[in-house]
Amino acid sequence: MTPYLFHLAAAQHSAPVTDWAARLAWVAGLLVFIAFVYWLMRQGWKWRGTLQGDLPELPAVPADAGEARLTLSGRYHGSTTAGQWLDRIVARGLGTRSRAELTLTDQGLAVVRPGAADFFVPAAALRGARLDKGIAGKVLPEGGLLVVTWEHGGKLIDSGFRSDRAGEHPAWVAALGRSEPAPDHTTEHTETEGAR
Repeated sequence: MTPYLFHLAAAQHSAPVTDWAARLAWVAGLLVFIAFVYWLMRQGWKWRGTLQGDLPELPAVPADAGEARLTLSGRYHGSTTAGQWLDRIVARGLGTRSRAELTLTDQGLAVVRPGAADFFVPAAALRGARLDKGIAGKVLPEGGLLVVTWEHGGKLIDSGFRSDRAGEHPAWVAALGRSEPAPDHTTEHTETEGAR
C-alpha cells in the first residue's frame, strides 16, 4: 500500500457517536436547577406574605357603593408601602397582578379584579393619587401609571393601575387629589413593560 493510500485510509473515521446518557443527564440537571430556583422564589413570596400578616383583611366591595363618579378599565400592577417602590405588599392578595375595573363613588374606590380578590377603599382612607412611571419593579412610559395612595391598618399604601386609555389618568388625579411620592421615592425600575 502506498503511503498516500495508507494515509487516506487512516484519515477516514466514522462520525462520533452521540453520548445520549450524558446529554440527558445535563438536561435533567438543568430542569432540577430551574425547579429549585422557582421553589426559592415561591418561598420568598410566602415569607413576605407572612411578614405582612399583620395587615388587616381588606374591605369587601359593598353591594350598593353609590353612583359612579369615575370608572376605569385596565390593569392592576401591585401595591407597595407608600413611597417605597421596592417594598411590594403581597399579603391579602395585593401582590397579584390582574385586570382591574375601578369605580370611584362618594363612598370610596371599588377595585374589581377578575381572577383575584376584589377590595374596597373607603373614601376616608383615600389619600390622593399621582401619575408615575413605575411601581414594584414595573416600569411604564412617563405618566403611564396611576398610583393611588390610601391607608389601611395604619399603613400608607401605593397601588398602581394602568388604564386601557392612559388619557383617563389625569381625571383620577384631579378627583382624588394630588399625592406626592415620599422624598426617598426613586424610579430606577428593573422590569420593562411587556405584552401583559
